[in-house]
Amino acid sequence: MADHAEGLPVAVVGAGPVGLAAAAELADRDVPVVVLEKGGRAGAAVAEWGGVRLFSTWRDLVAPAAEKLLAGTGWTRPDDGAYPTGADWVRDYLEPLAAALGERVRLGAEVVGVSRRGRDRVVDADRGEQPFTVRVRTADGREERILARAVVDASGTWASPGPLGADGLPALGEAAVADRLSYRVPDLGDPAVRSRYAGRRTAVVGSGHSALTALVALAGAAERGPGTHAVWVLRRGGVGDAFGGGDADQLAARGALGERARQAVESGHITVVTGFRTAEVRNSGGRVVLVDEDGRELDPVDEAVVLTGFRPDLSFLSEVRLGLDATLQAPAALAPLIDPNMHSCGTVYPHGAEELSHPEPGFYLAGMKSYGRAPTFLALTGFEQVRSIAAAIAGDHEAAARVELVLPETGVCQGSGLPDPEEAARQDTAGGGCCGPSAGPQLVELGKNLRAHRET
Repeated sequence: MADHAEGLPVAVVGAGPVGLAAAAELADRDVPVVVLEKGGRAGAAVAEWGGVRLFSTWRDLVAPAAEKLLAGTGWTRPDDGAYPTGADWVRDYLEPLAAALGERVRLGAEVVGVSRRGRDRVVDADRGEQPFTVRVRTADGREERILARAVVDASGTWASPGPLGADGLPALGEAAVADRLSYRVPDLGDPAVRSRYAGRRTAVVGSGHSALTALVALAGAAERGPGTHAVWVLRRGGVGDAFGGGDADQLAARGALGERARQAVESGHITVVTGFRTAEVRNSGGRVVLVDEDGRELDPVDEAVVLTGFRPDLSFLSEVRLGLDATLQAPAALAPLIDPNMHSCGTVYPHGAEELSHPEPGFYLAGMKSYGRAPTFLALTGFEQVRSIAAAIAGDHEAAARVELVLPETGVCQGSGLPDPEEAARQDTAGGGCCGPSAGPQLVELGKNLRAHRET
């Protein structure tokens, strides 16, 4: 980029765990940075699931550069072996970190567009010589433009949950019963929320860890009071490995959650429905009836908790030249390593600025948003991503390329080795994928081969 871009800040979108870690990494390298957060507090999205306890301990939830910055503020690091809730993470780490970053963090600043100065997406001429323009809308409705030397989008996917429809579109009638649907894990520790589900019949749609968390909470409510019951609606043909790896999971809390969900199903507080791909939802006397693609109807429920994953919001990046995988909407170089159609490995090949870059030089996706629609993202991944990105922006290309990451494996593999992922889902087999004992070496080799291929 031309000299006139020198001195401009790096714009980081989102003041969540990864966005603030990116700012700490850049500050540690004396690179000017501004963090733009839509919410009114640091970790605003995390605060929305504040009642949920994380799988990771504090040991893996504090970025190294952030700890270095916080050390000078009198901050006390929480017990490495403790498992915080989302609320704990915000209060004891994210908010102190934002305070330590000071004026670099702007709250109530929503990014509504990113482009190049004087160049729309089509224009090639001198494009790389121009700084980024970041369009911001403030909490009081004002608009402004910030010039930036680079952009790191760590805005996450929390605001874009998947719909009820199995085809990725909202089910027919979904909007009409919105008051009976929730796209978040219910916090039954909140009396107002608990009263919504207590003594009622609730459908939980989804097979991931959020769904398991909701099922365990509802089963607990059923044990405390009569009439509470959950219906677990799965698109797959059987429960299969939905409970996770149990004792084989290297994140003990994650494995324990699956075991608690298994026990909840066995207790009779949860009815399991498999092979159900929702196409329509109907209002029946104030209750909700789910209808699948074949016309099968479930018995009416009072509420439905829709936990079908998340997806990236790309709407404000329409003028940026992105290089995204057609399936996952993740950076094209990263997608083969995280594609859930192939594997669900906890181990991910070490990746950084190179895999997260795009045809638009100086633009990076980081954090959960970098995974597109793929699940199983961990904070450790994001911390290493932004360390590498900060090094690349600062011109330390050797440090940017030296990415090292070892993640705890799930102890379960969803890959089947079958040519058709739909057939794999129906049979719920788990052999021949990449997630067995040799998962790590296989992924490292795959990553090295992909890098070598791009370099030639």
